[in-house]
Amino acid sequence: MKRAEQVTFGGGGLERAAHLRSDAAALAAAWTSPGAQVLLMWRGKPLTLRETEADLPCGLAWTAPAHPLAAVRKSDALFLGLEPGGSACFACDISDWQPEDLDQEALSSFSDASEQQHPDLPDTHVFAELRRMMTRLTPLEAELATTAKALLAWHRSHRFCACCGAASDMAQAGWQRVCPACKAPHFPRTDPVVIMLITHGDSVLMGRSPGWPEGMYSLLAGFVEPGETLEAAVRREVLEETGVRVGAVSYLSSQPWAFPMSLMFGCAGEALSRDITIDPAEIEDALWVSRQEMMTAFADEHPVLKPARKGAIAQFLIQNWLADTLD
Repeated sequence: MKRAEQVTFGGGGLERAAHLRSDAAALAAAWTSPGAQVLLMWRGKPLTLRETEADLPCGLAWTAPAHPLAAVRKSDALFLGLEPGGSACFACDISDWQPEDLDQEALSSFSDASEQQHPDLPDTHVFAELRRMMTRLTPLEAELATTAKALLAWHRSHRFCACCGAASDMAQAGWQRVCPACKAPHFPRTDPVVIMLITHGDSVLMGRSPGWPEGMYSLLAGFVEPGETLEAAVRREVLEETGVRVGAVSYLSSQPWAFPMSLMFGCAGEALSRDITIDPAEIEDALWVSRQEMMTAFADEHPVLKPARKGAIAQFLIQNWLADTLD
């Protein structure tokens, strides 16, 4: 697919500079180098510029390594890589900070619209949910934010050695954990997920999960199982969820999806029938949507369907299907 890397979080041009991760002297020099910057993260939310009514830039907000919030966490900083211009980028987790009057209900909602403003940062800087911000970030900002979010999620869920159970230590500037007891190394995991544009004639198969906002439907998706190809996973997931059998399957595009640490493999599949028998344990509903209906939904004029979430690979694939640019 020619436009594959135009998907959100794809093709940002970050130089990961893996050779620096084990070089303590080089990392120390990068931390103090001109142009070095730190992305502060709070509970998976990147620090961003507050959205205003004025037509002003609204993207990531960076701090200098010397800022107290970053400097005190230097030993636990993640080295994200180098910008195309050579500036070093780091990320620091400040999730130990407890904001006043924290709205826990908003934090756990499907679409967290809450923002948290640290008193030691400018009023224009807030921690915001990445899903809300992703379409307003440059490709490089998006790649940096999703890398930081996924890495921090991995560290939170892999604090103990899977071999012996001892507490593990961060290594390689955040790109590895090592067990001090049995010396076993552990590396960031990425969960492969297939998301599929299943078509039959001029219609696409859409489904919805319980708890989604009213009218929200998306492409079917599911985790790839051990010993399974992407093509087999597409056919199995569609059959399990909707009873629809799929024939030819082809790969389209991928998207890093740090919620919490997945890689979405966008695929196209040709349905062999239109008969739907949903598994209520898997999804709440599924239906065939014609091209004209989908265009109406994207124009936000459909009486039932809501447009797919902006920035997600589902919307990206559907848009290219509508524009006939999947090749």
